[in-house]
Amino acid sequence: MSKPVGFTPGGPASGAAVGTLPAEQPVATGEPETEVALWAIIFAGGIGSRFWPLSTPARPKPLLKLVSEQTLIEDAVGRLQPTVPPERVLILTSRDIAPAIRSVTRDVPEENVLVEPHPLGTAAALAWGAQELARRAGPSALCCAIHADIAADFPEEFRRTIRRGAAFAAREKALLSIGVRPSRPETGFGYVMPGLPLDADLPLQRGGVATTRGFMEKPSEVQAESRIEDGALWHAGILLGAAGTFLEEIALHTAEVRDGLEALRSGNLPMFVGMARSTSLERGLLERTERLLVMQGDFGWDDVGTWASLRRARDLDDDGNGAFGDVQFVDAECNVVHAGRGTVVLYGVDKMLVVTLDGMTFVTSLERASDLKPLLDALPGSMRINPTGLPG
Repeated sequence: MSKPVGFTPGGPASGAAVGTLPAEQPVATGEPETEVALWAIIFAGGIGSRFWPLSTPARPKPLLKLVSEQTLIEDAVGRLQPTVPPERVLILTSRDIAPAIRSVTRDVPEENVLVEPHPLGTAAALAWGAQELARRAGPSALCCAIHADIAADFPEEFRRTIRRGAAFAAREKALLSIGVRPSRPETGFGYVMPGLPLDADLPLQRGGVATTRGFMEKPSEVQAESRIEDGALWHAGILLGAAGTFLEEIALHTAEVRDGLEALRSGNLPMFVGMARSTSLERGLLERTERLLVMQGDFGWDDVGTWASLRRARDLDDDGNGAFGDVQFVDAECNVVHAGRGTVVLYGVDKMLVVTLDGMTFVTSLERASDLKPLLDALPGSMRINPTGLPG
């Protein structure tokens, strides 16, 4: 994976959003790590409309090569190894993109790809994955539930963090969120409020674990600023715990999924699917649970959520431009270009997004690119599904 590059204060990109990057490879502490076999549940559903026109039903977001030469789902599976080998990875995905997911994750056994008949929401997907894990390995089996669309600059430190987090989650019989230090009042992330450290001599900043004082998903900008001032961390989309603990907490707090759990336990997946209502695990569980711990991660995390995020997850030139393909920048700063077709030249423009495909060119500002829903709502359905008009 290419190394994410932040912006230096006072440079061409000064004032732009940056990722959460340690200055160098973190030094491991002497804290013990779990030696128990660790499993993973990877959420890889959805087309990813915020990366339109590159992402379509024929090219769903998990199949895009956005931050490395591999697809996001390949990065997600590979980053876990060898801590979590492919045979202990469960991939939750949707029916429409399952064949494409399987085509690039052949090391993951076919029976480990759990295909939703329709999008269930990540809370129900977590319940399904946790129940399947409990069936195969028992309710005490430890698991890392993780979104596919993240970037990690230091994979070894990432793996060490999840091993340590899993050990604490098992010891405390709790859920544990991996948090990262915020660099801006981002409204699209979850915020976890650290409480008292479990060990007074080992604070979060030195690798310790803390209780939590609450969780808020996707706050307003004012709320985000307030929580950052109060010491909140971004939830990195990584949740650790035992399969049984996940199921217990969902049963207690996630009413949208609770009524279908008995059907799930008895193996009646169609009944579970019919009874479950869609909600995210952040809103349906993390905002409600009282058994959430947090540990800080310093492995160069970023969320690959919008086109603008690629300026943090890709190598940049000296003017803060990020590019894929044949691109020339002249007197241009802080742009993102995905040249899938031909050569693109940007001259005298800043903070623009340009995407070229065979049969289509899309241009907007990075600010407007953060929310493409108004655009997609205004376009004919055929363009949303296949913007180039060419065979998928």
